Amino acid sequence: MQTLWQTEEQYAHGASPVCGVDEAGRGPLAGPVCAAACILPFGLELPGLNDSKKLSEKQRERLYEEITAQALAWSVFLVDERTVDEINILQATFRAMRGAVAGLQVRPELCLVDGNQDPGLSLPTLTVVHGDAQCASIAAASILAKVTRDRLMLQYASQYPQYGFEKHKGYGTKAHYAALDTYGPCPIHRRTFLKKRYGGD
Repeated sequence: MQTLWQTEEQYAHGASPVCGVDEAGRGPLAGPVCAAACILPFGLELPGLNDSKKLSEKQRERLYEEITAQALAWSVFLVDERTVDEINILQATFRAMRGAVAGLQVRPELCLVDGNQDPGLSLPTLTVVHGDAQCASIAAASILAKVTRDRLMLQYASQYPQYGFEKHKGYGTKAHYAALDTYGPCPIHRRTFLKKRYGGD
């Protein structure tokens, strides 16, 4: 089995530095979408590095600290739920990705973006389907985006305790829908995601 760095090297074709780009929070009913951009020293050993969805919260938190301490450059960018409603989740995701890349202190020669759609970064870009499980830089970006967003949702959980954001981070779980049925949406809910069920009020 190839390592994440071996696969990334095949995609990079000698470009350096390479930036990984990924997002977290496209699917939730509440909260922002978050994108991260990350440039790692090539070949950096980060034990356990993987797609953030395949890691426990504890593993993600540990790797977040290691990535932010050792990356050549990294940046995260949030696009809030109001903007998601205004321009749709795909365009909000692309805006977050562009914001994250623009925030880098080092200009990458190539951006490897998770998925199959080009977000329009104004830099050489290669999309990689399931890139967060194939390329080290994208895996690192996925962790930065996920941890950043989860931490924010924990803050919202204390602000809106009735919804249980600390457990589901805004995703549409049975408990979340039950809370919505009882209390209705709060200010951080994405109205466009709730139209079918609640009429988008």
